[in-house]
Amino acid sequence: MIRHIAYLLIIALSIPFLPCAAIAGDTLDAVRLRDEMVCGVSTGLPGFSMPNDDGEWEGLDADMCRAVAAAVLGDADKVSFVPLNSKDRFKALQTGEIDVLIRNSTWTFSRDTELDVTFVGVNYYDGQGFMVNRNLGVNSVDDLTNASICMQSGTTTEMNIKAYFKLKGMDYTLVPYNTSDQTAVGFQSGRCNVLSSDQSQLFALRHRMADPDLGVILPEVISKEPLGPAVRKDDKEWLKIVQWTLFALINAEELGVSSKNAAQLRRSNKPEIQWLLGTHGNLGDQMGLEYNWAFNAIRQVGNYGEIFERNVGSKSPLNIKRGMNALWKDGGIMYAPPIR
Repeated sequence: MIRHIAYLLIIALSIPFLPCAAIAGDTLDAVRLRDEMVCGVSTGLPGFSMPNDDGEWEGLDADMCRAVAAAVLGDADKVSFVPLNSKDRFKALQTGEIDVLIRNSTWTFSRDTELDVTFVGVNYYDGQGFMVNRNLGVNSVDDLTNASICMQSGTTTEMNIKAYFKLKGMDYTLVPYNTSDQTAVGFQSGRCNVLSSDQSQLFALRHRMADPDLGVILPEVISKEPLGPAVRKDDKEWLKIVQWTLFALINAEELGVSSKNAAQLRRSNKPEIQWLLGTHGNLGDQMGLEYNWAFNAIRQVGNYGEIFERNVGSKSPLNIKRGMNALWKDGGIMYAPPIR
């Protein structure tokens, strides 16, 4: 008997230690146990995730983090933000350093099949573009032969540039940097005369430049860059929670439910709003959440339209038009499955 117990103890000690958040199906329990959600964000991208002067994280991605925390813990402020560069972001998710990655990351086939992560949906439809020095005097990507192009390594940007310029038969020189901020410094210092990244990032980088008029963003978009949250592939329960929180924010905008009227609309007799706000049935129970999970997210953070406009849209310094990110009924492609 003693020999048997000793054998089992040796086996147990030989199993490698994993962070509790990394164990399959355990993320929700880990988040509740520490009473805080750990969210991976960028190292600082205006409009998406960046600390303000008071050290508080702001942006479309940061607000998505808060919405998930509100849905799970009932409090949008129970989030710990972990800034990650492009090279470390997926590893941090895989190892359990973070619970969810919401960091302007493109959903691609290779990432979805090779990295043991799952993208839950799209919270911003983007595309790769080019910003040129105004003194270059060009109006089209087709005029960029022999250009020197600053770009961030470890992203899809380099692959897209190579494919596009090869197709066009144009020569170019790549100038890689580790962070987006470094690409902007290289551009402003004249190390390159072109900067390529997702168009949303180009707007953000230009806004932060000492002389924003130096940069001209060209009209062409050379790729599809659907940006969205990602979770570990081993936790379907947590996947559904993050996924349906995003869907709830999109559905809320479509149904006219906002942070300002969510409490009032809990008295609505419309079935779609009742399901969304938890006044009819308890859909949250099917995900291990409270009945008012979506109400908490919407009331405390806002619907998708509110989040977009205050961070990157008309109420922000970036002033990016909704475009593809408008609701499907308004000419965009933003669409979510119904909550019912």
